[in-house]
Formats: sequence, C-alpha cells, structure tokens
Amino acid sequence: MTCEHTEALPTGVTADADVCQDCVAAGNRHWVHLRRCLTCGHVGCCDSSPLKHATAHHRATDHPVIQSHEPGEDWRWCYVDNRIV
Repeated sequence: MTCEHTEALPTGVTADADVCQDCVAAGNRHWVHLRRCLTCGHVGCCDSSPLKHATAHHRATDHPVIQSHEPGEDWRWCYVDNRIV
C-alpha cells in the first residue's frame, strides 16, 4: 500500500542515529523500538516507549511517514492517513 505522503518523500534520506537521541539527551535509555522519519532521518522511540519521541517529532514537524528502524523490519506508518503504507 502507498499513499500520497509516501509518493512525496525525498530520496536518499538516511538515519541520523541508531539510538533515540531525544531519550539519550533526556538521560533515558529505556525505549522499546526505534522509528525513522522518512522526511529527515530523525530516529525516535515508538509509542510503546515511555517518551514516544517518534510521534512527538511528527507533531513538531508535520513530517508524515515513519519507518521501523528495527533490524529485519521495513514497514512504514503514515501519521496523516493513520495507517500502514
């Protein structure tokens, strides 16, 4: 599945880290899973993590699509359409 938001994504965006840098900055290393913003590469923790930085990043930037940043996973989530794409 795709949506108009995946079609508008830039190409060549890479992850800016392999940790949730927002958690690290807050002195927390207790995230559950990592998610990567496909607009800018920001890596944040998932909504099962205490601080939910991936969703916070979306709310702050309106960047619409994230992808799992976990080994062996490649699914994407569109916040705008509220579905896997």
